[in-house]
Amino acid sequence: MLFLPLIREGNLLLNVGEEITLGTMAFATAAATITYAVLTPGSQIFGQTIIAGNDPSEAALTFDDGPNDAATPALLDILAAHNARATFFVIGRFVRQRPELVRCIHAAGHLVGNHTETHPWLAWQSARTIREELRACNQAIEDALGEPVRYFRPPHGARRPAVLRIAHELGLATVQWNAMAIDWQPIGADRMMAYVDRGLARARSHGTGANILLHDGFDRQMGADRSDTLRVTSRLLERFAADGTNAVTVDAWG
Repeated sequence: MLFLPLIREGNLLLNVGEEITLGTMAFATAAATITYAVLTPGSQIFGQTIIAGNDPSEAALTFDDGPNDAATPALLDILAAHNARATFFVIGRFVRQRPELVRCIHAAGHLVGNHTETHPWLAWQSARTIREELRACNQAIEDALGEPVRYFRPPHGARRPAVLRIAHELGLATVQWNAMAIDWQPIGADRMMAYVDRGLARARSHGTGANILLHDGFDRQMGADRSDTLRVTSRLLERFAADGTNAVTVDAWG
């Protein structure tokens, strides 16, 4: 369809007789910018977050939504076999169910971070709810480990300025990612690896490390099958050993 705009009295007329005001267009642009700021992991519009360092030979394996007794112990075995450290962003209510598993994660030398108490979309929550979600998860982790929490990943990566401000007030650095496996969907290990490979290539083309989003749990219930994530983790660690990639935890960048 031909698009032949005419400017008339501050309005944009389309050849189909529809009228879009410049104000509407400005609103649409603003809405697109806000959506980008809220949901795009790499956006820094609302404030600084940790993505990755400036060394392309570094990669962080980060696991969300645990602890999960159906996957986390096996994952710890895989990491131990490769002498690799990882970062686990855990959900408070699952920490309360399996504090001993969080202690195992910590004892193995991995970093434990806050992934909220119940995994809501924080960008749409009140400031009071945001604070309580972060505070309760901090409390669960600190009760289990006996030390303070320093890192936080918002569920779905969704944030607004209040999320970053409250995290900072609670002593938490906010962490996002720049590569992911889409492993919350049942797409198989091969397709998951393909997604990770795209993220790795993109990060290296930008001259940065890779912060890889994976999942050892499922936010809605304990016991999720994450066998494909385990396969992907094994493959990645084998590759890292072969190509000299250094597996780090996100505190190396924060």
